[in-house]
Amino acid sequence: MNIKKTFFIILLPLVLLFASCEVTDLTPQNALSEETGFETPQRIELAVLGMYNAAQSGFYAGGQVRGYPFGAAHIQQGDMRGEDMLNQALFYAITYESTYSPASANNVFMWNTLFALVNQANVIIQGVQGAESNGVLTEAEANAYEAEARFLRALSYHQLLIHFARPFGDNNGANPGLPIRDFAVTNASTVDVGIAVGRNTVAECYDFILSDLDFAEANAPVTRGGNNQVVRVTSGAAVALKTRVYQHLQDWASVITEANKLVPNMAPFTSPVGNYALQASPAGPFTNNFTTESIFSILNSDVDNPGVNGALAAMSGTPALGGRGLIRISPIAYNNPFWRADDLRRSLLLTQDGRSYYTTKFDDYAGRSDNAPIIRYAEVLLNLSEAIVRNTNSVDARALALLNAVRDRALASPTTQTYTAGDFANANALLDAILNERRIEFLGEGLRWSDIHRLALDPNFSTGGIPAKMSFGEAVFSTYNVNTNPNTLPKSIPAIPYSDFRFLWPIPADELANNPTLAQQQNPGY
Repeated sequence: MNIKKTFFIILLPLVLLFASCEVTDLTPQNALSEETGFETPQRIELAVLGMYNAAQSGFYAGGQVRGYPFGAAHIQQGDMRGEDMLNQALFYAITYESTYSPASANNVFMWNTLFALVNQANVIIQGVQGAESNGVLTEAEANAYEAEARFLRALSYHQLLIHFARPFGDNNGANPGLPIRDFAVTNASTVDVGIAVGRNTVAECYDFILSDLDFAEANAPVTRGGNNQVVRVTSGAAVALKTRVYQHLQDWASVITEANKLVPNMAPFTSPVGNYALQASPAGPFTNNFTTESIFSILNSDVDNPGVNGALAAMSGTPALGGRGLIRISPIAYNNPFWRADDLRRSLLLTQDGRSYYTTKFDDYAGRSDNAPIIRYAEVLLNLSEAIVRNTNSVDARALALLNAVRDRALASPTTQTYTAGDFANANALLDAILNERRIEFLGEGLRWSDIHRLALDPNFSTGGIPAKMSFGEAVFSTYNVNTNPNTLPKSIPAIPYSDFRFLWPIPADELANNPTLAQQQNPGY
């Protein structure tokens, strides 16, 4: 957030359509200040919904509303930084080709909207604590709201870390991370306090994230009514996100500890917390956005979505059905030999132009109501599977069962095609299968960059930096062929080594111009 320009207050849209939330007798007003926004339980609820709205669709250049940071943009940016999805037009070329600068819109507005969400969360935390002191909320009610805010704050900081800071494994977290802002910036005096905060270390940022998630786990509801089980923070969502965070810390024992709260020892895998479970088919979590597989998602609806320039179906859907076709499947992913030709997840791909394949995970081209998935139960199972193998350095039976749980539902003949222990010569061979499974299962969901970032220094599974990519002109339809080795595909967009400064995004120029502390702490090379 451009901290010197923004005296942030909680914006409350006139219409807040949130699942299972009914608001009656709403006094028309566009915004409430932080002083008046916490005077009644009804206003507090609206303020919290406003925070979710900021997570879904933040501001963009010229005052536009798009899917920054978590309505869609985190998915699109995560895909475009990797090699498995293909950029079609200029819209994401800067990200795709790593030609960003401190003034490039995509990375600038990711920083701005993520820190705006952090500040909005801080306003909520400060407000509900005050409401408890004033007797407006009970301690439990205030803590539950604070849990939601701290979850979204943690999610924001982790997203910032994977784009603007080196992974924890580089220098054991001692490299520059992000400025930790744990107070609300609402007036001129707090602006000055905020400007004084420089970059904390990566390790300090991860400690802050985990503290927030521990609080969210302890204080958020275990279950919620209706669709709010998916689109409002729950205790299980905090645990699930911790499995991802500990994965980035390479703390495999903690990944196992957290995941075990959600995953029983043996199949069938149904969580004792939140009743999470895989859907029977790989299309299940996308045919219905509110299944037991979706642990946490950002809500979109036909009347509240990031619009044609930010909704998932619009950006990654085929133009033949109403999408813009800006993001497509790359032949690099389509041709990979670890992705079976008869894998049912290929039915989630569609071609309508004789040129490329598109994902159909997000297919509401007219209403744009596809939720933006943040974390699914499939990820928790694969996080746990990987952690067990790394922790035991063995072809572990439970790890194999977890991998098969995700993979088997996509097999044409699971009884004959399922993995057995004999398929893997050693632990590294099983790890390779787990990591490859992630690339298939989460294709088009923005997780590729997260894995590239955390594996950057892995001795066996690093991409060495930003992988080489195909240009749109090279990816003609004839290059999509499961019998073609992806290593032989043309890739005119060259790889960028991990040591290159472009592995990180720059801190935005407008932040540096207004923040003398961070002006001295730009990422090297920019």
